[in-house]
Amino acid sequence: MTVTTAPRFRRGAFAAVCAAAVLTLAACGASDTKGSGGSNTDTGTGASTGSDSGSGKNSAKKAEPFADLSGPEIVKKSFAVVRAASSLTLKADTKEGTGTVLTDMALDKKGNCAGTMSMNGEGTATLSKVGATVYMKFDEEMLRAQGKGQPKEETDAVVKMLADRWVKTDGKAPDAKDLMEFCDLDDFLAEFENGDSVARKGPLTTVDGQQAITLYETDGTSDYTMYVATEGKPYLLKVVVKGKDAGTMAFTDYNKPVPAKVPADKDIVDLDNLTD
Repeated sequence: MTVTTAPRFRRGAFAAVCAAAVLTLAACGASDTKGSGGSNTDTGTGASTGSDSGSGKNSAKKAEPFADLSGPEIVKKSFAVVRAASSLTLKADTKEGTGTVLTDMALDKKGNCAGTMSMNGEGTATLSKVGATVYMKFDEEMLRAQGKGQPKEETDAVVKMLADRWVKTDGKAPDAKDLMEFCDLDDFLAEFENGDSVARKGPLTTVDGQQAITLYETDGTSDYTMYVATEGKPYLLKVVVKGKDAGTMAFTDYNKPVPAKVPADKDIVDLDNLTD
């Protein structure tokens, strides 16, 4: 039996961003740079995106949402409208290796994406993918974190040259493969498979002010709590995972334009030219 559970956050997405930062350092002279570890207790943009409190007090006076549907039927209905979405914004707080990755990313079916990623409180990478070109901007903290172990003067030079500037790379380059896949909403939506669900219906609640129904499901290694909108289309609003792939994912801004933009030429460094 195939069990339908909430989609898993694709591992390695942040690693691809870090690899780009390392490549940038190498291209500017800080070669053989390795990423750093560490831990972070900040759960900023990912975990705090939804509120689990509230029980929809007024709902008792109205017909109960999805009263005629079972848990698996609600999951199937929700996943269908999610797969049909042309775009969405993912806000996630997930584990990758020994670190915590915070993601706030808008994606669409044209392959465009825009947003930020950070890990272990060691700086932020801003990503904007337009068409087949990827633009990334690393703040000073991230560049220094990825440059640990290298001579300070080399890292200082890289920071002076690149901090808060956009690094441009061709999406067809081998090193950009993971980033291209990360920005592919169709690839992400493929996680919403149509298998057999064992979801159980839970209480009514609210998520960021939106009325929702709680659903519980497990796949044997992870426990999932899903929140599905009860007003308008039954969009998936939030997923909380406990167990093997612990983390939180929130979904907002369905079918809204992705704010991916091409930076001004004066703010761009062409990574492909640096590595020629």
